[in-house]
Order: sequence, then structure tokens, then C-alpha cells
Amino acid sequence: MSQPLRLGIAGLGTVGIGVVCILREHAALLEARTGRRLEITAVSARDHTKDRGISLASYAWEADPVALAQRGDIDVFVELIGGDEGPAKDAVEAALSKGKDVVTANKALLAIHGQALAEQAEADGRALRYEAAVAGGIPVIKALTEGLAGNAVTRVMGVMNGSCNYILTRMETAGLSYDEVFAEADGLGYLEADPQLDVGGIDAAHKLAILSSLAFGTKVDFAGITLEGIDRVSIDDIRAAADMGYKIKLLGVAQQTARGLEQRMQPCLVPATSPLGQLDGGTNMVVLEGDAVGQIVLRGPGAGEGPTASAVLSDICDLARGFSGPVFGLPATTLETSQPATAALPASYYLRMSLHDKPGALAKIATVLGEAGVSIDRMRQYGHADTAAPVLIVTHKTTPAAISDALAAMQTTAVLSGDPVALRIEDV
Repeated sequence: MSQPLRLGIAGLGTVGIGVVCILREHAALLEARTGRRLEITAVSARDHTKDRGISLASYAWEADPVALAQRGDIDVFVELIGGDEGPAKDAVEAALSKGKDVVTANKALLAIHGQALAEQAEADGRALRYEAAVAGGIPVIKALTEGLAGNAVTRVMGVMNGSCNYILTRMETAGLSYDEVFAEADGLGYLEADPQLDVGGIDAAHKLAILSSLAFGTKVDFAGITLEGIDRVSIDDIRAAADMGYKIKLLGVAQQTARGLEQRMQPCLVPATSPLGQLDGGTNMVVLEGDAVGQIVLRGPGAGEGPTASAVLSDICDLARGFSGPVFGLPATTLETSQPATAALPASYYLRMSLHDKPGALAKIATVLGEAGVSIDRMRQYGHADTAAPVLIVTHKTTPAAISDALAAMQTTAVLSGDPVALRIEDV
């Protein structure tokens, strides 16, 4: 009989307890599927006395996750602490140095330190696996490294933060302002302790950095992502976009172009009839495009106890079966340093502005756009009850630089009432 695979679990929050529960409830099934018994040897968390709803008395306890990582009676260190520095990083490094395989759900750690950790793991002949770090229960890491191994990936895009998608969906369906829905989501516990990780796009950008590395054979480059959160999206934008056949999503996009590697996490308009446009609530969706397969769409829960724990178990099961491989799909020492794109590919843009109600105002805006090389595709002017007239413009494809020049020039026309809003329209 094969020896059991001995696990040390650091972090006993929602996901950690979910992993313990799955290991207990499906012990026989997991053994049948992997050919080995999966057993927890020891665990670690900050508070030994906290009631977590299940008994942990049968496991050894370590107050220090680094001490857990160094134990001689564990084969796999499961890191569910979180954070890109401190105990999580120290414990993962300690586990690898002691000859342990590592399973983690820590997207921030991989987005910031992934290259160094991958080099350490591969130099020591150890595995570092992280299916749960991106899009919760959606098996997107396996899709890129295994299912699409025969493809040259051309584009990765998706909605990768359920909290942001909930906020934008709730604004649309309830007709509420961003501030109202933000307060509601925070009160329901949908946001991180630092909400900017969610609404600022940071959490989703960590995930995009990982997917981009896997897709394009480059070192993880979180710093190279153009990042914008959803806090400037108003209910007026939600309504106007809907009126023109679009939905607004916090969309991550990575693609290799002639100008370099383009990585963006920003609010974009997508067609309301597209899979991304129909994605509501806290669900995640990742769209992968390859030269052989075309486009595939993966949709599912991006967070939560069950989905994330399920992803952690998939990695543990692979290790039990003896499956391994390079951390980011190619040997870490061969990954290229990405060259950030000098400019994003051209796209259509949605422009919303409020103009003073006086003759020639709209003509001045059209002139400014023309001088910047921006061509108007569609334009709508809505009724108004005061001295300002709301105007919406959808442009033909143009460059971000041209849009930036046009917005700057608009400020000199003396016809704007407030700052204009510009959002990219993504082809999906």
C-alpha cells in the first residue's frame, strides 16, 4: 500500500476549514481517486482557542506557520494565510527549503514573489501549485497548463473579482449609486478588510498577472498592469451604457502585441449580449483564446469556502498522484522578462460629458475630437432640466493616447460642466 500523503495546513479561516471538511467527508473517494490516503498531520492559525465549528483536536498544533512548514512529518505544506509578505512568504520559503511541496491559494504572494518562489521550488525539485489563487472554483490554471497546452494563447480576459461584479450588477438592477452599493456590500461582508483590494482592482490584477505569465511564458509582472478601479463608475454610466447595448465590467485583459505585452485591469464596456455582458452577481468568468481552440469560456464561483477549498484539493490530489511540472508552465529560468506594451491596441470608446446649454457647445467638442484624430460613430443627447445637457459619444476605434489628448483639449473649450468620463469598449 502506498504511504499516505501527509498535510500541514496553515490558516484555518473559511477556506482552511473548508479543506479540512472535504478531506474528512470524502476521505474514501479521494483515496480511491489518487491511490493514496490523504491525512492532516498538523495545523496552524493565530488563535488556538477560537471555535471554528469543527474539532481539530486530532491534529498537532503549531502557533508559528514557519514551524509547521519545517515539521518532519508533513509532505505538503498548504498555505491559506494570505498576504504577500510576513508569515505566508516566510512559511512557503521554509517549506520549500525543507523539501516540502506547497499548495497555496495566495494570489498576492504569487503576483509579487512568484518568479523567485518558482525558481526556488524548481531548483529543489519541489512542486508549487496554486489552482485556488485565481478565480476560486474555476479550474483556469489547469485549463492553461494542461487543456490548452497545444495552443499559442492569443488573449486572456475576464471578470475576476466577484465583489466588483456584485457592485456593478446591483447598481444596475436597483438603480443605486456606487456609494450606496459600496456601503451595502461592505456591510454584508463582501469586501476585503482593505476594500481597495477589491474596488481598486488590485485583487483582480494579482490574478491577471498570474494568468498572463502562464499564457505568454513571461515572468509575473504585476507592476506592468495598467490598473483602474470601479470607484469612478456612476449610475449614469451604468444606465447610459445599457441604453446603448452595453454592460460595464471590471475587465482584465492580457494579450501579446507587436508593441509588447498588454495587461489591463479597468472598467470596460462589453456587449450586453456577450457571455461577459450576461455575467451577474458575484460570479467570475475567464475567457481564453488560442490559435487552435479558438475561444473558450469558463464560468463559476470565484470565492467562498466550498469553491476555493475544492481548488485546493485538486492540487493536493495531483501531488498525491505524482503529477508535477514547472510552476508557470515553462521552467522558471526560461521565462522571459515581459516588455510592457508601449500603447494599448486601438479600441472604440464610450464618452460621457455634460455640456453647457449654449449654441456651438457640441460643435466645439466635435472639433476637438476631430483634431485629436478621434472619429464619432454614434452620439446621443438627452433631455435636461437645468443649464447642462448630457451627451454620450461612442467613437470609432482609436488609441488611448488620442482619447487622452481629446479629453485634455476639451477642458480648454469652456463648454464642459464637470469632468468627462471615458471608458474603453472591449471586443469580446
